[in-house]
Amino acid sequence: MTTTTQSLKMQLQCPMPKLDFEVITLGHGSGGTLTNKLLDSGVFDLLNNDILEERHDGAFLNLTGKTAFSTDSFIVSPVFFPGGNIGELAVNGTVNDLAMCGAVPQYLSLSFIIEEGLKMTEFWEILVAIKLASERAGVKIVTGDTKVVEKGKGDKIFINTSGVGQVHAQANIGKRNIQEGDQIVVSGNLAAHGMAIMSVREGLEFETQIVSDTTNLNHTIITLIEQFGSQIHWLTDPTRGGIATVLKEIAVETNIGIDLAQKNIPIDSQVASACELLGLDPLYVANEGLFIAFVAPEIADEFVQKLRTLDQGQHAQCIGQVVVNHPKQVILESAIGGKRVVNMLPGEQLPRIC
Repeated sequence: MTTTTQSLKMQLQCPMPKLDFEVITLGHGSGGTLTNKLLDSGVFDLLNNDILEERHDGAFLNLTGKTAFSTDSFIVSPVFFPGGNIGELAVNGTVNDLAMCGAVPQYLSLSFIIEEGLKMTEFWEILVAIKLASERAGVKIVTGDTKVVEKGKGDKIFINTSGVGQVHAQANIGKRNIQEGDQIVVSGNLAAHGMAIMSVREGLEFETQIVSDTTNLNHTIITLIEQFGSQIHWLTDPTRGGIATVLKEIAVETNIGIDLAQKNIPIDSQVASACELLGLDPLYVANEGLFIAFVAPEIADEFVQKLRTLDQGQHAQCIGQVVVNHPKQVILESAIGGKRVVNMLPGEQLPRIC
């Protein structure tokens, strides 16, 4: 079942309550009666759990051991896109950031900045997507905030999520662990999220719709950690700037070299066509359901085979390796044997992509 189908099913199971207003007004951000009505009939009822029900200024959490913390803000435009919307993107984004730390995500905060005039039906659809995404990831929304800005001062809705989670006992994720010979594995096809957004903006049509890859990766990551433990040296999700920017950052920060093989980099044919039509390099396009792993060479083949058996890893490939002969440089070998230097994204290739 696709995320979109699940979202529609969830909306049928969670009918929108009757509200006095058809759109969000400035009064809904005042902290008064309208704010409470909005939260009571929407956020608290839909996202209800024992911690959120306290309705305090913060949340009381029981945490033990090493804990990871992450925060992210989401300003994607359009807020509804093929394969998802800003709500599930906000949950998945922070869940995945925690997973890249080797942590089991547990709790999220959720804050809205809403533009006056947002339709209540759209806000409800976003809330339903948040509920679905948090349930799939196994996390609780435990605190948050709602603000409303004047018409023209925002763009429908912006969301911030912050999250905490306990680091898995077998995880040892750190750039300091990266070594010569480490194999670089990508979990799936590149550039789907960025091209889903851009296909809507540019009105591109294909035989089948390009959909965002937004999803939670935490269950997949924990499965891999439980099998391979500290032999997984580094994890990262290549969102803004794509895999090229992420790998260049790592090379510079750790003084290593990276060799990539273009023939091994997985990408869907329609996504590749969209990139070509728009003059975009898929290496620099944002992803929201993808991760990169640096793993010890002796487990690389087994790691890829295991990943391919999991929901988010069916197209996993080993795309390169760590070398020492050109420190701080990422070198891509093309499909025809030529080589070029891969640098960071110099500017904003795809604004408002996540």
